[in-house]
Amino acid sequence: MTRSGLGIAANVAVSQAQGRSVTSVTEPKLAFPQPLHTLRTYYPGLLMGALRWFSLVFFLWLACGSAQAERRVALVIGNSAYKSVPRLSNPANDATLVGGMLKKAGFDAVDVRLDLSVVEMRKALREFGSRTREAEVAVIYYAGHGIELDGNNYLIPTDAVLETDTDVYDEAFQLDRVLVTVEPAKQLRLVILDACRDNPFAKTMKRTIASRAIGRGLAKVEPASPNTMVAYAAKAGSTASDGDSKNSPFAAALVERLPTPGLDLRKAFGFVRDDVLKSTGYKQEPYVYGSLGGDDVPLVAAKPVAVGPQPNPQDSVRRDYELALQLGSREVWNAFLAQYPDGFYASLAKGQLSRIGAEEERAAAANKARQAEEEKARLAAERANQAEQEKAAAAAKAAEEKRLAAEKAKQLEEARAAAAEQRRKDAEAAAAKAIADKQAAEKALAEKLVSDKAAAELAAKQAAEKQASGNAEQKIAAVSPSSTVPAMSSQETTKLVQSELRRVGCLTASADGDWKASSQRSLALFNKYAGTKFDDKLASFDALDAIKAKPGRVCPLVCDRGSRADGDTCVKIACRVGYRVNDDNECEKVQDKKPAVTRDDKAKKDEQRTAREPTSSRPQASGQIFCNSSGCKPVPQGCRLESGGDSSKNRGTGGALICN
Repeated sequence: MTRSGLGIAANVAVSQAQGRSVTSVTEPKLAFPQPLHTLRTYYPGLLMGALRWFSLVFFLWLACGSAQAERRVALVIGNSAYKSVPRLSNPANDATLVGGMLKKAGFDAVDVRLDLSVVEMRKALREFGSRTREAEVAVIYYAGHGIELDGNNYLIPTDAVLETDTDVYDEAFQLDRVLVTVEPAKQLRLVILDACRDNPFAKTMKRTIASRAIGRGLAKVEPASPNTMVAYAAKAGSTASDGDSKNSPFAAALVERLPTPGLDLRKAFGFVRDDVLKSTGYKQEPYVYGSLGGDDVPLVAAKPVAVGPQPNPQDSVRRDYELALQLGSREVWNAFLAQYPDGFYASLAKGQLSRIGAEEERAAAANKARQAEEEKARLAAERANQAEQEKAAAAAKAAEEKRLAAEKAKQLEEARAAAAEQRRKDAEAAAAKAIADKQAAEKALAEKLVSDKAAAELAAKQAAEKQASGNAEQKIAAVSPSSTVPAMSSQETTKLVQSELRRVGCLTASADGDWKASSQRSLALFNKYAGTKFDDKLASFDALDAIKAKPGRVCPLVCDRGSRADGDTCVKIACRVGYRVNDDNECEKVQDKKPAVTRDDKAKKDEQRTAREPTSSRPQASGQIFCNSSGCKPVPQGCRLESGGDSSKNRGTGGALICN
């Protein structure tokens, strides 16, 4: 825009801001009829509003342009009512469900066709081919019967009979015809086939040539056009399941995963594969053929994310605060607090009111001091008495002290107000810096996520390419197991079952091919913890398949006394010195035991103690007791008791004590 144009736009915006109607616009003589700083001074929101308006118009133009630039079309076919074979229950329901999903995903044209004959199917493909010439994305979904003949895939209409194998060329549509229909699309060509069911035509079809091969399911395909993907409900050579519900597991997973905004198709079909494997007990594995470029190709574009600084809810409060600060009256600050009673700016407004109150008190004190001085002068002039002069002088002094105190209080409040204003400025600067740091961190995080995503995709692609060749045969065997039991001896079968029981942790003995009591107990343990009911008296192929289906340990790990479980192994419990393992498999302290004393040891110790004791010089008692008026005492050794007689010796009750 030129300077003259900017001046015109500014005049129009100013007129609208002042409430005047604008009927015509004339270009002014000068480039800027009003200086830019004048606009900023008198109309601070004008330029910012104009910028927001132009940004909105530009964003809408980009959105409309991208919506018009990308056209997406889809054809959905569901064949259930076959005339020559039993009716299929799910294809019509699946087609209706997928068609509704594509309509909700914002496709410009979604054509849902049910139970098409060969003529109707040819017409539908022809009409859809004309629509794909102007489309960027073209999708075809087919649910019904399909057949593989000599390595080529065919979609079967509802009126097909297929009495012989050569009737396929006339009554069915080759998959290459469907790929040609979506080929004119400019960005993405997607064909989804839920047609890998068991084919009932193959049982009654007559072979014109005995060597002609009629495969199981569909054969794998390699699209010749770039940016083309062909998704099978089941991997080539295997069949898909209709499930027990209204819709097939494959259709339910498609409707759940494909419309995720911004999700790449390759990753979306990977999630579909995981969901179908889980819902079918790992019996059906969807597969995708073809390739896309390095960029993400979502079926539904990601929602646009608003970029730019977010509005600060405190901006309006800050502008009102700055306006009140310019006016600075008590009425203005009271009105501000009535509008914003709480918050940071409310505290600043209260500080301004305190400053105004201090100023009013200082003015009142100064007025009183002036009146006191006038009264003092009047009294002095009138030669009042000394008492009145002293009283006036005291009043003047008190007034002066009060004035000084008020002046000091004013200075203090002004200092507080200045400090609060500085805190406000610091807070605003910190908020602006936090917003800038947040935007920089979000940008760095987005760049890191993009780089990590690219590195993860590259590593996953290299790992998948490395393991693809080695695991191809194993995956095919896992998806399409042989329907016949391999021929082997009972000892070999027993050895295989024992090996699998050891793997799931139910058997501790070696796999020797002998189905003895330990093996029977291990199969009984497997039945207990896996919820199965196999006969534990013999090793059967059904039990072998059930055990192989378990990915990890089934039976709990049981360790002997003195050992503990560590993962899938038992390790010996090691106790420190002075501790031992008790019956609860815990370390406990060893108690010191005193040696038992025998009767011989006790007698020997008594003899040793008697030999160590010295011989006493005191007379030993004889075991008799002598009693008199002073009391009783034992008869000493060498003395005796005699009854009767009158002696001058000691005489006791019942006899006399005679000592040599």
